[in-house]
Amino acid sequence: MGVVGNPNCGKTTLFNALTGAKQQVGNWPGVTVEKLTGVYQHERVEIEVVDLPGIYSMDIHPDETSLDEQIARDFVLSHEADLIVNIVDAANIERNLYLTSQLLEMHVPVLIALNMMDVATSCGISIDIAEFEKRLGCPVFPIVAKHGKGIAEMKSAINRAADEKRLSAIALTYPEAVEDALSELSALIDTDQAREPAPTARYDPPAANPAANPAANNESQHSHRRAQHYRWLALKLIEADPLAVEMVGEPASTEAIRLTKRLEEQTGEEADILIADSRYGFINDLTVHVVTRTDEIRRHASEKIDHVVLNRLLGIPIFLAIMYLMFMFTINLGGAFIDFFDQLVGALLVDGLGTWMASVGSPPWLTTLAAKGIGGGVQVVATFIPIIGFLYLFLSVLEDSGYMA
Repeated sequence: MGVVGNPNCGKTTLFNALTGAKQQVGNWPGVTVEKLTGVYQHERVEIEVVDLPGIYSMDIHPDETSLDEQIARDFVLSHEADLIVNIVDAANIERNLYLTSQLLEMHVPVLIALNMMDVATSCGISIDIAEFEKRLGCPVFPIVAKHGKGIAEMKSAINRAADEKRLSAIALTYPEAVEDALSELSALIDTDQAREPAPTARYDPPAANPAANPAANNESQHSHRRAQHYRWLALKLIEADPLAVEMVGEPASTEAIRLTKRLEEQTGEEADILIADSRYGFINDLTVHVVTRTDEIRRHASEKIDHVVLNRLLGIPIFLAIMYLMFMFTINLGGAFIDFFDQLVGALLVDGLGTWMASVGSPPWLTTLAAKGIGGGVQVVATFIPIIGFLYLFLSVLEDSGYMA
């Protein structure tokens, strides 16, 4: 199985928790990027684990070189693994789910490990695991990899998922113009594949395990998986993915350019932006139904206050009132400390310095310059310290309240 996730999501921690000391370090074929593999046994089944590079998405753009993304995607599409374990940081779930949405669209067997559940709980984040599984159509397991919590249960789930090779039935919905282009391009890829199957043959979806699900390997089911795969391939062509272009024939790649241009003319937006917006829309809808934050009541109260103080009509009068309050706060409280700073600095740098310099025989002109000139100047500046101090105190309170955000 392969382990994939965003950087700093605990992916390597989980890999170490699963494999222990049974690890090997090598290189990916043709490149110098380190390849980490390991083996563990559970319920008399030996599982080989491949730690894929940490990535934020499966996107590869023609003007960028992203070896990590290419390695991860080639591994996922090659079907070398019976299962892909996607590590998701539960405390930053929205950001991590972008990669998850892409994995599910690739229609490979996926198991989601919700890591750092302890951090999420401490942040007031609660996740409905059952609803999460229902909406994504794949197993979801909460774990704390650092402390080994949930690892044993997840190992059993990995065995079942790897044996069943269950594919998620999720289908993201895109704007109508995008869906039209996907339908046309998918049909063309299917036609090209039937006529000349070489370009994408090695990336065709694998057959399900007939022993685990006898009905899943019939012709209609396999045709459905093939159609979903070609839809994903069409999606990557519209995103101008260079690896997708290599995987299809010339007619499909040429048609993709035409359809992408038509799509952008119809919508006035770049195609990859439209697709990314749809994915984020799916993620937002998902988190609304499965994620609950205990600070929602406080956040709603803050939103109500913002609605009043930032109101188009009341905003300026409230701002002027706050500025007047800041002025009164600064002058009245700061003014109470002016005499203290004036007398303190005067005693030290004017009277004290003048007396000391006279006692050591300093010339009168130098004593006057140092005590009355320099010391007196510092004394005047010191009287502003309480005023400025209370001004910054008031401003810091305003900033922390969010009013100045």
